[in-house]
Amino acid sequence: MKIAIVGASGAVGQELLLTLAQRRFPVTELRLFGSARSAGRTYQWMDRSLVVEQLQHGDQFRDIDIAFVSAGGDVSREYADDITRYGAVMIDNSSAFRMDKDVPLVIPEINPEDAQSAPRRIIANPNCSTIVMALPLWAIHRISPIRRIHVSTYQAASGAGAQAMQELQDQYAAIARGESEVKVEKFAYQLAYNLIPHIDVFTDNDYTREEMKMHNETRKIFHADLSVSATCVRVPSLRCHSESVWVETEQPVTPEQAREAIRRMQGCSILDNPAAKEYPMPLFLSGKDDVYVGRIRQDLTHPCGITFFCVSDQIRKGAALNAVQIAETLLKK
Repeated sequence: MKIAIVGASGAVGQELLLTLAQRRFPVTELRLFGSARSAGRTYQWMDRSLVVEQLQHGDQFRDIDIAFVSAGGDVSREYADDITRYGAVMIDNSSAFRMDKDVPLVIPEINPEDAQSAPRRIIANPNCSTIVMALPLWAIHRISPIRRIHVSTYQAASGAGAQAMQELQDQYAAIARGESEVKVEKFAYQLAYNLIPHIDVFTDNDYTREEMKMHNETRKIFHADLSVSATCVRVPSLRCHSESVWVETEQPVTPEQAREAIRRMQGCSILDNPAAKEYPMPLFLSGKDDVYVGRIRQDLTHPCGITFFCVSDQIRKGAALNAVQIAETLLKK
């Protein structure tokens, strides 16, 4: 397969390079694209030395089979026609096309069949927070259909990119040196020693766009009329998003049933032994592929309520890994 990565110098682009190698994806040719600022950088991949090309309008993608695009929604919208014109499939990590009716939104463990119907040759990768929540929820949904979900997220700095991770590290270093002011560019406020209940822009209903993504995308992926009310919070960890999830099902589901269903769910791992203080934490799960689930328990306020805590490296399963798995799904057909 002839593969392209657009946004190769970013956090997700770098993780895509790693993931393609680790999963032995059948790459015969790999080309990297980026902005004028990134053009000319050289990356070593497997036994090859790859130079980032500047992304331009034209026929750069004439011979490409699959293009992984992770350079932001504006870039995806501007270059989609160039990327797909000659037959390449565009697997897009931005929010540009996720809710378009003729663009499938795919988590391969849940709705792989949707990837086979992509009339525009664009397949969207869901929001990272949606993916982290959706995998264990799907396991429960198959026992009894879900009616509604309440979720609070604890999202790492890496969700805002490599520069955001560096900003958090720089803030901690500046504070340790006793500096009175720290650099704040990627977030609304200082993130070090802080929590920010604000990710993406606020919408007319006072939910943020990030929170609305979790509502709208989950409904599309599940093909179900369920409701998701989210509060998304940025926390001062580097990698791995964490989520506290409450779910109401049509019929009661016991914690034992939920635990066993999640255990059997591809892409999920159980880490749930409160007596031994075993539960998912970002510190120990960076670089892991699965969504780790713990604190599974019956909700005290509703007989059909189940609550749990889950953690996943959102640069892996929430972005790069899910995109590569979509490509693998296409190859199987």
